[in-house]
Amino acid sequence: MRILVVCSGNKPDFDLRLHQAFIFDQVEALKQFDSTLQFDYFFIRGKGIRGYLSCLSELIDRLESRVYNVVHAHVTMPALVANLQRRVPVITTFHGSDINVPWLRVVSLFAELLSHRTIYISPNLAKKAVYTKKNKHAIIPCGVDFDLFKPRPKGESRQQLGLADHKRYVLFSSGFTNPVKNYPLAKAAMDRLPEEVELLELKNYTREQVALLFNAVDVALMTSHSEGSPQFVKEALASNCPVVSTRVGDVESVLGDLAGCYLTSYDAADVAAKLQLVLQNPRPISSRESVRRFDNRLIAQQVWRVYQQVR
Repeated sequence: MRILVVCSGNKPDFDLRLHQAFIFDQVEALKQFDSTLQFDYFFIRGKGIRGYLSCLSELIDRLESRVYNVVHAHVTMPALVANLQRRVPVITTFHGSDINVPWLRVVSLFAELLSHRTIYISPNLAKKAVYTKKNKHAIIPCGVDFDLFKPRPKGESRQQLGLADHKRYVLFSSGFTNPVKNYPLAKAAMDRLPEEVELLELKNYTREQVALLFNAVDVALMTSHSEGSPQFVKEALASNCPVVSTRVGDVESVLGDLAGCYLTSYDAADVAAKLQLVLQNPRPISSRESVRRFDNRLIAQQVWRVYQQVR
């Protein structure tokens, strides 16, 4: 079975493993689960609706050049382009970056109607969608590479990253300039903490370095306005890293009642207070097993079953 994965690849220095690791990890897990699966990638380089649509003829040429059984498109706009060809059936995975945006939510209706099967990464997103057809969609979150994201000694992790032993570190969920991630709230909260506590920007790190970061820092912080099923939180928990997060996406259900992790409002004082609880009471947490259901190997089986429905 040969699958063409269609997704956005707009960044000039685009690297799938760096910029959309959740797709790369899922494909690699599927390959391990079923060695007969073969994957190719088609990256949409355009921007805006016109830019995306300009890639359609190139996509059709690719589909005519080789026999594909399935096109697996990620996010609404790539899915819309993928569905404008009717040669190969399309499976669409919807992520929070589309369903959470009102105008993209409307566009997703067309991708939903045209796709052979659809996947939503959390129940909340499926409920938000304009329309979902019964027996056509599945709820399958993006998985976590449990071999990479695992507990490691803090001192060794800091040494490898060049971080100071005596400082306290908070890891922000993304780059500071990403508006959805709500850096202003994180900064306002950090301004209420002692100067020796430093906020680290999650930007320009390799996957291996990110795995080290979760072990090197004292707490992982998410202040996002919207999310689907954030990898940041799941990967932190797989590494036994405490999490402080706003009630966004499926974070509340993922955290559950885990000791040492906290949900917060969008009030900077509340965020700062929750961070202080972690920083003033440093203790190992045992969150890894609580997110074992997100192991990429288990997620791959679920996606594989969707593939089989298209054969």
